[in-house]
Amino acid sequence: MKIRRQSKILELIKENEVETQEMLAELLVKEGFNVTQATVSRDIRELKLSKVSTGSGRQKYIAVAGSQSGVAEKFERIFREGVVTLDYAGNIIVIKTLTGMAMAVAAALDSMDRSEIMGCIAGDDTIFCAVRSEQKAIELIEDLRNYSRGSRV
Repeated sequence: MKIRRQSKILELIKENEVETQEMLAELLVKEGFNVTQATVSRDIRELKLSKVSTGSGRQKYIAVAGSQSGVAEKFERIFREGVVTLDYAGNIIVIKTLTGMAMAVAAALDSMDRSEIMGCIAGDDTIFCAVRSEQKAIELIEDLRNYSRGSRV
């Protein structure tokens, strides 16, 4: 439950300008998570979320890119625990995830900063990644399979 909740938090802050813990808690409740403000506070701390100023002078939560080891470790865990299958067709990689985990796994994939990935689209349990060529897709899928087994990408 904690992994799903934290994955949903990453999805929510990516899709919304979440300014406060209370706002995040309300969004989580709307998504079906029964949370307290203390739980949200603990999740924010564990995910090492940061607040940044928006163009309008307000602040919002963001997930710091994989340069911080704690965040990188979270993304690694989300990727490894969320991925069910990896396959490809031509230059498109198809990643099946646990239900509700596709956005979080896509964020983890984005944090890997792989130049061969042109872009990803995530649904509820499926991610499509456009890769620069079929050969790059073949190489990337092998790297991702190894990564999901515990090896570094």
